[in-house]
Amino acid sequence: MKEATDVLKIVGIILLALFVLAVGVPLVLAAAGVALGILGCLVSLAVAVIKIAIVVAIIYLIIVGIRAVLK
Repeated sequence: MKEATDVLKIVGIILLALFVLAVGVPLVLAAAGVALGILGCLVSLAVAVIKIAIVVAIIYLIIVGIRAVLK
């Protein structure tokens, strides 16, 4: 079980890094005045990452709920 929690922590850190990149980079590029075409692509990527994060969070809550019920 210890290995599973370590893997989940690593996956969480990777997802957080992707989220920060997908959200932070467009904001920095917008501040720098870079072309809107690239910005639009990155913003849509940020939205996709947010949707994935929400789905992962819901699945995690369901798993934790099932674990709590079974204990």
